[in-house]
Amino acid sequence: MSAPARERAERSTPQPEPVTGRRPLRVGPFSGVLRVRPLVVLVVSAVVLVLAASVNMGRGDYPIAITDVLATLFGGGDAGQQLVVLQLRLPRTLVGALVGGALAVSGAILQSIARNPLASPDIIGVQWGASAAAVFVIVLGGGASGVGGAFASLGIPLAALVGGLVSAALVYVLAWRRGIQGYRLVLIGIGIQAVLVAAVNWLLTVAQIYQAAQAQVWINGSLNARSWDEAIPLAIAMAVLVPVSLVLTHLLGGLRFDDDTARGLGIRVDAARSWLLLVSVGLASVATAAAGPISFVALVTPQIARRLCRVGSPPIAVSLVLGAALTVVADLIARTALGSVELPVGIVTAVLGAPYLLFLLSRARQEARA
Repeated sequence: MSAPARERAERSTPQPEPVTGRRPLRVGPFSGVLRVRPLVVLVVSAVVLVLAASVNMGRGDYPIAITDVLATLFGGGDAGQQLVVLQLRLPRTLVGALVGGALAVSGAILQSIARNPLASPDIIGVQWGASAAAVFVIVLGGGASGVGGAFASLGIPLAALVGGLVSAALVYVLAWRRGIQGYRLVLIGIGIQAVLVAAVNWLLTVAQIYQAAQAQVWINGSLNARSWDEAIPLAIAMAVLVPVSLVLTHLLGGLRFDDDTARGLGIRVDAARSWLLLVSVGLASVATAAAGPISFVALVTPQIARRLCRVGSPPIAVSLVLGAALTVVADLIARTALGSVELPVGIVTAVLGAPYLLFLLSRARQEARA
C-alpha cells in the first residue's frame, strides 16, 4: 500500500478518544475544547449554591421550608412568605453570593497575573484600603445617629470603593519597574497593607466607643441588614465587570509563562496585566463597598477551584460560582451556629480560610526546599 493510500485509510478509521477529559467543540465557524471536569465542578457548585441559598432564606425567626422558598422565588407562596423571602432575606443572600463571586474572580485574576497563590485583594492591600476609607468616614460622620450618621450611611460604600481603587493604584505605581512583576506586586502590596492596618487601628483608637464598635463590625465583613439598596448597584457592577473578565480569560493562560514566552504568544504583557488588574481591583472594591472586607474568599476559592478542576490556572467561571457558594454557606453558619447570636460573615470565612493559608505557606516552603 502506498503512503497516500495508507494515510487515507488511517484518516477513515475511527480513532479512540484520548482519556484526557477534553472534547473538541465546534459551533459554526468557532471551535474550541470542552473540558468535562471543570464543567462538572461548575454544575455541582451551582447546585450547592442554590441549596445553600434556599436554606439560608428559610432559616430565621419565621422558618420556611426549602420547597416553599423555591416556590416563592418563582411567584408562589402566600403574602407572608413573599414578604419574608423577597424583601427581607433574598437581598442579603443575593449580596452574599455576589460579593463572594466578585472576590473569587478578583483573586483568580490576581493569582494568575502574579503567578503566586498568595496574591489576593486581602493580601496586597486593596480591601484594607477600602476599610481605611470606610472607617475614616464612620469616625468623621459621628456614628449612626443624627446628621453625622446619615452622612456615614451614605458615604461608607462610596468611600470604600474609592479607598480600594486608590490603594490599588498606589501599589501599581510603586510596583512598576518597566512592567509589573508578580513577586514585586505582592511584596509592595503587603507593605502597603501594613501601613493601612496601622491607620485603621489608629482611627479605632481615637474614635468614640460607639463609632469604634460600628467600625469594628464593618471591617470584619458583615451581611447584616443588607437590602436591595446594596444588591442592585452590586449586581449592575458585576454585570459589567464579570463579562469583561470572562472575555479576558484567554490572556491568563499565556500570562502563566514568563514574559518572553507570553510575548512570543502574541500577548502585550504590560497592557494585559494592566487591564486585568483594573478589572480585579474593580471587583474587589465594589464587593468591599457592599459588605466590608470579607477575608480569605479571594485567597482560598481560586486555589480550591484550580485543584478541583485540575487546571494550570484558577478558572474564572468556576471560581465565580464556588466563591458565591462559599460565602452563602459561611453566612448560613454565621447566622445559625450560635443560636440567637449572629456573627459577621468575615469571621466565619477567616476561620475556614486561615488553615488553608497555612497549608499554602507550608506547601510553598516544601517546594522551595525541593
